Amino acid sequence: MKPIKLSARAALGYPALACAMLLLNFALPCCEPLSVALLAASFAAGLNPYAAAAGYLFASVASMSADASLSAAVQAVFLLLIQILYARFGKKPGPERYAYTLLAQLPFLFLFPHPGYAVFPFAVEFQKLLIGVFFTLLSFFFEGGLKALLGRVFHAKLSPGERAELALMWLFLGMGAVYALGTPAFCLFSLIGLLYGTVLLKNASAVPLAMVLSSPLALCTASLVPVAEYAVYAAAALLLLPYGKTAAACTLPALFALFSYADGLFFEDAVTIGLTLAACTMPAILVICTPEKLLKKLDGKLLFYRERVLPRIAVNRSRRAVGEQLWEVSALFREIEHSFAAQDVPDGGDRLKDRLISMMCAICPNRTACEQNGLGGALDKLLAVGRAKGRVNLIDLPTELTARCSNVSGLLFALNDLLAEYGRLGEELAAAKKGRALLAGQARGISEILKNLALEQSAEFLFSDEERRLADALAGEGLIASEIFLYGDGEAFTATLTLESRTSAKKLVRICSEVLGRPLALAEKIPLTRDCACFVLRQRPVYDAAFGIAACTKEGEHMSGDTHSVLKIDERRFLVALSDGMGSGEEARAVSDRTLTLLESFYKAKMPSETVLATVNDLIAFSSDETFSCLDLAAVDLDTGMADVVKIGSPPGFVLSGETLQVLEGDSLPIGVLDAVRPTCLRIELKPDDFLLFMSDGVTGAFGSSSELCAYLSRLQPLNPQALAEDILKNALRRYRDRAEDDMTVVAVKLTKSA
Repeated sequence: MKPIKLSARAALGYPALACAMLLLNFALPCCEPLSVALLAASFAAGLNPYAAAAGYLFASVASMSADASLSAAVQAVFLLLIQILYARFGKKPGPERYAYTLLAQLPFLFLFPHPGYAVFPFAVEFQKLLIGVFFTLLSFFFEGGLKALLGRVFHAKLSPGERAELALMWLFLGMGAVYALGTPAFCLFSLIGLLYGTVLLKNASAVPLAMVLSSPLALCTASLVPVAEYAVYAAAALLLLPYGKTAAACTLPALFALFSYADGLFFEDAVTIGLTLAACTMPAILVICTPEKLLKKLDGKLLFYRERVLPRIAVNRSRRAVGEQLWEVSALFREIEHSFAAQDVPDGGDRLKDRLISMMCAICPNRTACEQNGLGGALDKLLAVGRAKGRVNLIDLPTELTARCSNVSGLLFALNDLLAEYGRLGEELAAAKKGRALLAGQARGISEILKNLALEQSAEFLFSDEERRLADALAGEGLIASEIFLYGDGEAFTATLTLESRTSAKKLVRICSEVLGRPLALAEKIPLTRDCACFVLRQRPVYDAAFGIAACTKEGEHMSGDTHSVLKIDERRFLVALSDGMGSGEEARAVSDRTLTLLESFYKAKMPSETVLATVNDLIAFSSDETFSCLDLAAVDLDTGMADVVKIGSPPGFVLSGETLQVLEGDSLPIGVLDAVRPTCLRIELKPDDFLLFMSDGVTGAFGSSSELCAYLSRLQPLNPQALAEDILKNALRRYRDRAEDDMTVVAVKLTKSA
């Protein structure tokens, strides 16, 4: 049973509940116990049943005769006993609670003195039965309205259904106020609500609010005039609101006095005139005297009732503009790639013959005879041999050229000079060509990155029905989200919610995962105010990974030439790599570090893999003629378990899956050995509890042969990757008699199911 907390909210709330029940008992002409619907709704809303039942009895005694109060007392006891019985078994009443509310109408049917309504041609007993059914139906709507009033008003935007339920509650409460307290008292309370609502909402929503507030008076007077008058009050206040709250508030008494004069108020007695004018003047005075600080605080509470379509449209327009700009920049880099790739600089070989003739034959007296005898073809043959060999000598001379040329030695000397110059030019042109190819590849990679970003940024944030469902589910668990923003799909799905800072992240994640039907995890919590924070949830990957690394430097060296890396590419992928620089010491480590740093940077930038490998190979090859690097690399998808494994000149890698051992081998040379790397690329699927192993050649070499290494690994039954890496390294060192003959590194990765 829920106890009554000694708080200001309880001290004000339960007396207010009793007063509301009292007014409800005056809402119908025969003072029927309409408050029984609010009593049943109070039980369903989780209020203390003893306090609610006491308020119901107070309202009955204060508004009914002795017989009617007896009927209400039996109803209260019956419904209270139901609550106590359910609490004893630790349960809450389900939909059957409406059947109990209907049964609670039996005392009303047999004990409540009711004269009946002459306008209905039914027996009084049948009329009372219909009224009891009406009370039961009304309890359903009061339940929703009371829950919204207690849990969501001033915390989150109400749904149309919740607004309708609150409007229905106000209709009957207002009618009770009109009949019990009189029209001036009703106008006082309703106009206070109207004026504050207009000042705070600041938009056209104030007009529907005014119509709802006037509905009880319209129903009691059987006239739509009050509805029209209240709508005019709201419209006039909105019109003058830009000039300040004082101007807006003063419109109310002025218009009220004008309408009252038209209705003949000033022909009434002085007391009626005074009360009526006070009912319109006091709301204006209250609003004018309300401190601005308090109004701003209330304004912040009602912020969610304002239109939010335009901000989301503005965000979409901004994203679309950014996406279009990125697309254009992507196209620019694609054109740069084509420009570099299309450049074709002549190699200068076709000018050798012209230069040789100008140097040797132009001043030769036998030039005309040589041309007539067709020695130009013999010269072409000599040039072809020279370009192929890089140098010519006497044995390379064609027979016809030897027989007719008078300056063979001078010709050979001049041609060798030109061939040497041609060789240097060729090296420069080759380097330039390779540089253009490298720049073209980089331009292509950047173009791909920008294109993907453009597509991602162009995706619009759409409105989702799931946002409403999620808000309802959170409210049902006592979590009020003033803002919910769902966007993205699949791996890119993101849920952003604004709640109280003290909200339990674990509870929030559980509810959101259940409602949205996808595993979520808290990605970020951003403080907004002292009491409010933004919670960002993203889809949780299916798998998680643990890593183990064991390393040892070669005996006599102070720095290892092996470098390893574990890199989180994004929330759903990671990269693990082992690079072994040829040799040991600082130079080998520098090559290894450079290789991994380049790879990490390229993969984090999401550059295409083929561009990454070719570029890294070229850059390493340019850096030195004799520094090479072996590489093991795996990019693992935590949603599918698929791993893209790249091996370049490295020893075998392994996958330990239960009692099964899978060998990962490559046949390519180390990075930097050739101008164009052709890595061995494998695609494997890792399952939960699988281990991925990379080892440098210092470790694999200790085992003598691959078969011996495989036999050793097959006997292992590892539990965690760190223990596995340390065990392999320790065994390898033992085979070296505890003297590391090379740099030794073991990298182990274990895939597990996400918690």
